[in-house]
Amino acid sequence: MAKVILKRQRKKRLEQGHPWIFQSEVDRIEGDITPGDFVDIYNHQGYWLAKGYINPASQIIVRVLTQNPDDELDERFFIERIRQAWAYRERMIPGVRSCRAIYGEADFLPGLIVDKYEDVLAVQILALGMEKRKDWILRGLLDVFAPRAIYLRNDVYVRELEGLEQEKGFWYGEAETEIEIEENGVKYMVDIEGGQKTGFFFDQRQNRAALRPLIGPETTVLDCFTHTGSFTLNACLYGAKHVTAVDISEHAIETAKRNAALNGFSNVDFVVANAFDYLRESVRAGKQWDVVIIDPPAFAKSAHAVPKALRGYKDINLNGLKLVKDGGFFVTSSCSYHVRPHMFEEMVADAAFDAKKVLRQVYWNGAGYDHPKLLAADEGDYLKFAIYEVHSRR
Repeated sequence: MAKVILKRQRKKRLEQGHPWIFQSEVDRIEGDITPGDFVDIYNHQGYWLAKGYINPASQIIVRVLTQNPDDELDERFFIERIRQAWAYRERMIPGVRSCRAIYGEADFLPGLIVDKYEDVLAVQILALGMEKRKDWILRGLLDVFAPRAIYLRNDVYVRELEGLEQEKGFWYGEAETEIEIEENGVKYMVDIEGGQKTGFFFDQRQNRAALRPLIGPETTVLDCFTHTGSFTLNACLYGAKHVTAVDISEHAIETAKRNAALNGFSNVDFVVANAFDYLRESVRAGKQWDVVIIDPPAFAKSAHAVPKALRGYKDINLNGLKLVKDGGFFVTSSCSYHVRPHMFEEMVADAAFDAKKVLRQVYWNGAGYDHPKLLAADEGDYLKFAIYEVHSRR
């Protein structure tokens, strides 16, 4: 294999366990390479560090597969990594049938995402090095999961940055593209063909379950940015008296209605509206709920977008806090990686100050067990989720 020699003056991120090597860290490449090839990685003194695959066209020039010199990068290696990823989920979420089964870098398979929906897999291959091993990956998925079908959701722009075309469709077998799954005792219809990402946001599994102690038989709930109704349905499952679910997307609300009907929940008002406007109008109208949930999409796609994103987050959090009954609970979240946890907490504190509220934090979490995080890779630390008890400041 060709050798990638790293610069002397660089942060020792690789040695700490980070799975990416950027162009700016590479001093030189020794030997002939074809994009997607496996390479050995050495420090400036010639000390072997890792093996990975290379793509000179990408800013992430090498993605690391192993730091064990004895590992042979062959089909058996990939199948074993897939098997280990699934064994971890079975251990952490006993009896799980639907979850994120492979989470790229965090499962030491950089550039590969696999979501399991009962006996159907939805797969994203995001890097050239993985694309070149599609046959190995397919055999591993068939060997470990024995799925009825596998659907490719390679319809993402990041593939173009790797020199790959976008595509989607069945890779193996055939199945319906709407699949019924169950999570935390709630049933959902998941659209693996047209849904966002690969069809469902599994990362909030444990956070959805965290609603349980907040809900009683007289509890009223406002769920903004409900999407397909996941927090709403969990609130209903735990016995909420009534839920108001708001989203700007008519398609999302229709899906949420179907999910509510699937579970037999009829105590929900579904509202198609801009959540920013709905929150402001509800404040003006003097409305209040026992529990208010704010779970928006990512507002900051880049570091440059953070100041504007924080203004948007503060707007919805400020008005959301004003809508919580005294002694009630405020549930808030952000999936913007560039809004770091301390920024998010400071934003919530500022919103509470302006809303004349005193907050008591009762729960703080990130993504669930099926979205593990490499300690050395901050890029995996994207989700912030908090529950606060709300008291009015006189």
